[in-house]
Amino acid sequence: MRTTSENGTLTIFLEGRIDTNNAAQTEADIFAARADKAENTIVDAAELEYISSAGLRVLMKLRKAVGRPLPVINVSSEVYEIFETTGFTELLDVQKKLREISVEGCEVVGKGGNGTVYRLDDDKIVKVYRSQSLDAVKREQAFARTALINGVPSVIPYDTVRCGEYYGVVFEMLRSDTLGHAISGDPEHMDEYVERYVALAKELHSTHIPKGAIPDVRDLLRHRIDNLDRWCSEEERSVLRGIVDAMPECDTLLHNDLHPGNIMLQDGELLLIDMAEVTVGPRAFDLAAIYRDMIAGARTDQATTEASQGMPVDMVEQVGKLFFAKYTGMTDPDELKAYFDKMGLLFAFNTVLVCGSDMTSAHAYAPQIMEKLLRPVVLPNKDAIVYLLKTL
Repeated sequence: MRTTSENGTLTIFLEGRIDTNNAAQTEADIFAARADKAENTIVDAAELEYISSAGLRVLMKLRKAVGRPLPVINVSSEVYEIFETTGFTELLDVQKKLREISVEGCEVVGKGGNGTVYRLDDDKIVKVYRSQSLDAVKREQAFARTALINGVPSVIPYDTVRCGEYYGVVFEMLRSDTLGHAISGDPEHMDEYVERYVALAKELHSTHIPKGAIPDVRDLLRHRIDNLDRWCSEEERSVLRGIVDAMPECDTLLHNDLHPGNIMLQDGELLLIDMAEVTVGPRAFDLAAIYRDMIAGARTDQATTEASQGMPVDMVEQVGKLFFAKYTGMTDPDELKAYFDKMGLLFAFNTVLVCGSDMTSAHAYAPQIMEKLLRPVVLPNKDAIVYLLKTL
């Protein structure tokens, strides 16, 4: 057995076999290592080959000493079976060792702010997350399960894996492609594809989620406003908080990144593959994100738009305009233009708050976004933005 201690976390590395022959010594070594009373304790079982009931009792004593669920990570399938058979998966936070994969040479299916989706083979895709936190992966999987239970068509995770220093989730996707690639490859049927895209969006926006099962968008936005302290004054952030506080409470589902690159087409069914930013809230906020990706993005960030959505940039904007025409039922060009002007205000508000997200890539643009959008657009139109969030 060996240990490391870093940033208040003691990691205990178990090795070989732990049974009646060495359980007592292992226990003594563990509690000697805990003499400095590290705030957190983790057991790494990557090199553990076998553990008997005597070894399990040692872990139970450690669990009681820690006083909280004890993470036991990198557990092999063989050892995990022992934990599961004895019921210790209910007593400890036992986590299987993740399978290692490589995406070298794999086709990029889609790319977004949270990660990149690769095609592993004819049957599987993998989403590799930009975050190095396994918690972010688990959070998205939990959101996807909640959405699925409530009738939202989303892809079911197949396996969680390691991909270099990052984490990924493998999905089994037979005969599938992104909606963006499908439209690009079959533009003659664009109208039919967009009608189904609109139907999916309306299904989300009419799905009611039990309170507390998925975060409220207002809480997410308040967190982002707090993170804007590097670029905004307290007075400016107070105005932004006022907008959020005035948003109506709503329990319907928001995807917050609902573009064709995040939708899979499998056997004629549309399925969501990116649930990292899922919240509940007023649909206007989701529509503003679609406007960002399909209209504003097509005009301002063409390379990123094409890479994320799998369509030429002019087609992205065409699909976006068609989406909003079908979603709203508006056919008059002047009426649609007025609608897009309103969406532009919500887009500006959304973009400002994205700078306060935990994605460091957004921070680089924050100073210029404050000058171009916050002060000349958002702050003078705060009342209009509140009205739109309530009515659109």
